[in-house]
Amino acid sequence: MAIPDHHSRNFQTLLRAAEDGNLALMECTDSVTGEPKYVLCAVGRDGEAYIMTPFGHLCEGDPYLAYVPPGNPETL
Repeated sequence: MAIPDHHSRNFQTLLRAAEDGNLALMECTDSVTGEPKYVLCAVGRDGEAYIMTPFGHLCEGDPYLAYVPPGNPETL
């Protein structure tokens, strides 16, 4: 399965932000559940204002249980 182009571009943006020291971890509120989420954001500027661009949130619990790697024969 190929990674969509827009995800690849976002990943490159995330790498540039990390290289420049422009990443932040923010506590946000899930818009559906109201639960706290810890969101990885790129930090930009618009004049004097900071712009936080969310890229994803950290998963709760054991991340090794949350995701299945591609080609894992146990899940096919």
